Amino acid sequence: MAAALLLAAVPGCAFALSSDRQKPFHLEADRAQIDHKTGVSVYRGNVQVSRGSMHLTGDTVTVYTDSDDHVNKVVAVGSPATFRQRPDHKEQDVKGRAQRVEYFAAEDRVVLLDKARVWQAGNTFRSDRIVYQVGRDVVNAGAGEGTGKARVHITLPAKGNSAGGQ
Repeated sequence: MAAALLLAAVPGCAFALSSDRQKPFHLEADRAQIDHKTGVSVYRGNVQVSRGSMHLTGDTVTVYTDSDDHVNKVVAVGSPATFRQRPDHKEQDVKGRAQRVEYFAAEDRVVLLDKARVWQAGNTFRSDRIVYQVGRDVVNAGAGEGTGKARVHITLPAKGNSAGGQ
């Protein structure tokens, strides 16, 4: 809980241009398998997904849509899968990588799982699980209480140093 409060209080951790929600999704891949009946599409090979300033990459990306073809969820898997998005009123992108990145479009939420790492303006966060509630500017990291899983690692830059923590 303390880690979640610390992460939420760290300056420079606002996420997502508010205009991104009105932008269409664009996808590129080597191969695509689209099933309109189930609403599940699987893209393979150097997959790139964008929506405004949001960019996801992965070896395999699965897109889940509703009956009106609106995207509900995008799951990118890779070694690693990556995430990048420009926050409102910021000059630098928030960047992340993990073995699995899940983007929940309607909820404005991004979940990075397995060797997750996020950085912006010198702030670096590492954990097995990092969750961004984009619209609310809330970050939660860690496996959860009582699981005994890996701890959250946070690096904050020294005063006057905003070098990227990549």
